[in-house]
Parts: sequence; structure tokens; C-alpha cells
Amino acid sequence: MKTRVRCAWAGTDPLMIAYHDEEWGVPERDSRALWEKLTLDGFQAGLAWITVLRKRDAFRKAFAGFEPAKVARFGEREIVRLLDDAGIIRSRAKIEAAIGGARIYCEMKARGEDFSTFCWSFTDGNVRKGDGRSLPAYTELSERASKELKRRGFKFVGPTIVYAWMQAVGIVNDHTIGCFRRGKSGGDPGQRP
Repeated sequence: MKTRVRCAWAGTDPLMIAYHDEEWGVPERDSRALWEKLTLDGFQAGLAWITVLRKRDAFRKAFAGFEPAKVARFGEREIVRLLDDAGIIRSRAKIEAAIGGARIYCEMKARGEDFSTFCWSFTDGNVRKGDGRSLPAYTELSERASKELKRRGFKFVGPTIVYAWMQAVGIVNDHTIGCFRRGKSGGDPGQRP
């Protein structure tokens, strides 16, 4: 039986392998899912992604399925509840950033601005393909997106976090050369999945 070649970061943890094989780099067009992943990447700041991945189900439960309209209504009572929830990452700043992000998402929607269209506007709706040899921490693209997210009031959206998010949601295809997912995750530059 031939062994599948994967990006080295997937390692040997079954959860990371499944995430790599089934999610990472797959173009996401759903606004709610894009916001959820951006929020989770914000919670990752300073931590390993596996920490967030292991807690993702608890996050979904704690944050009302990442329904922005519900999270936007969270107040101090919910913040205290979340700070007491050992199933998630208990950082007041990150929790408040998630709630604030939900409010911004809802404000955008109320103005008729689709979050998915906004997210994909940085690449004109196309998947950008990395060189397959390196995984940069950030790029000019993520710096530009980070600046615009910050301008709108989002928090925990520095260029490194934003680039990790762009990779995760398939705005950028950074699967390495030889990885079996490289050609299956949105493919070539300019390709619309």
C-alpha cells in the first residue's frame, strides 16, 4: 500500500491528519464558517493549532454554534460563563474580540455587505497558490487583509493570524509540493472552486 504524502506540519496526530486531509486549504465560501475560522484562529494566537482543534467542539457549544447574531448579543454574563468554561481557551481579551467580531459581522450584513465576498475580495474571488516549497508566516496579502480587518474593528487579526486563516479557508493553497492535497484544494492561481 502506498503511503500518502502530506504537508510535514500534519505530523502524526490523527486529529491533525484529518484536519489536513479534509479541511485545511479547502476553499470556504460560507460567511458564517469563514467568521468561525477567523475567530478560532484569533484564539490560537500564542498557542499551537492542535490546542484549538482539540477544543473546537467545546468552542462551538460555548459560542452558540458560532452564529454571529447570537454571539453579538453576548454580554458580561456570557463572558463570565465563558471564562469559567474549561473546555475553551479562557482569555477575556480573546472572548471579547470574538463577541466584537460577531457585532462587526452583523453590522456588515445589515449594510448589505456579505462577509464571504469581503474575505475573498483580497484575491478577487480566486484561490492563490503558494510556491509549495515554503510556508511563510505572513505575506503582503495577509498584511493588506489584516490592515482592513483592523480598520473595521476586528481584533486578533495580525498578518500572521490572517495568513494562517487564509491558508485554512483555502483563500491561499499552501499545500507543499508532493502533498496529495496540493492539486485538490482549489488548485491553480485564478481557479474558482
